[in-house]
Amino acid sequence: MKAEIGIIGGTGIYDSDAFENVTEVDVDTPFGKPSSKITIGDYEGRKVAFISRHGKGHIYSPTHVPYRANIYAFKKLGVERIISVAAVGSLKEEIKPLDIVIPDQIFDRTKHRKDTFFEDVVVHVGVADPFCPELREVAIEAVKELGLSYHDKGTYVCIEGPQFSTKAESKFYRSMGFDIIGMTALPEAKLAREAEICYVTIAAVTDYDVWKEEPVDVKTVLENMAKNEENIKAILRKLIPKIPEERECECKDALKFAITTSPEMISEEVRRKLGIFLDKYL
Repeated sequence: MKAEIGIIGGTGIYDSDAFENVTEVDVDTPFGKPSSKITIGDYEGRKVAFISRHGKGHIYSPTHVPYRANIYAFKKLGVERIISVAAVGSLKEEIKPLDIVIPDQIFDRTKHRKDTFFEDVVVHVGVADPFCPELREVAIEAVKELGLSYHDKGTYVCIEGPQFSTKAESKFYRSMGFDIIGMTALPEAKLAREAEICYVTIAAVTDYDVWKEEPVDVKTVLENMAKNEENIKAILRKLIPKIPEERECECKDALKFAITTSPEMISEEVRRKLGIFLDKYL
């Protein structure tokens, strides 16, 4: 089975009515099993793969999501573009609950996550623009056409979780000029770049974090995420057909000058494990 576009999100955003010839595949990777089996189907002539980030039944906390296995599995299936859907909190008054944000930057505040495939090879990948500019433009166009309340840029500060922020932390992030806060954009975005896969996040705002002196709880987050589900499905229906067949962005060649380990120093074991990334250049 092969797919060209991958979607990462909660099970609620999988639109079974929109897909044809649906099947589930169980993918093995050198980094363990992905969060769930991967659902593949046809959508408007495009082959699309879907994975539930936290697993069916929401069994993985943000720290323990098998990010590397998820991205590797998509790469193995031939995915070239990933659309990530995520619930986030707002750090700005003008970014309201139920708004959509297409962030252009990320700030890393995670602590305990494996964030590279290349532990046995020295690879310096550029992530100055962590979200694919080409895919972002298509996503923004889709959201705009739907007439939704949206923001076409913003910095996503990614915290470790699973706890929400303290008030002091929330106010600090505001003072630094960050726009939204979440727990899953990293290491997804960096791993996607290492895999030479375009990556964009559609961030659905659920709350104002705690800087407005209001508590944040799972009940509120889930309720507002449920309200956003139909908007997310509408965005995906509009977005997927708009994605160009050919990629013109730099994501597709991210490893071109990034591998600094001499080819003769890369063992056969590493080649078997990482050949899916390295063979194009070695």
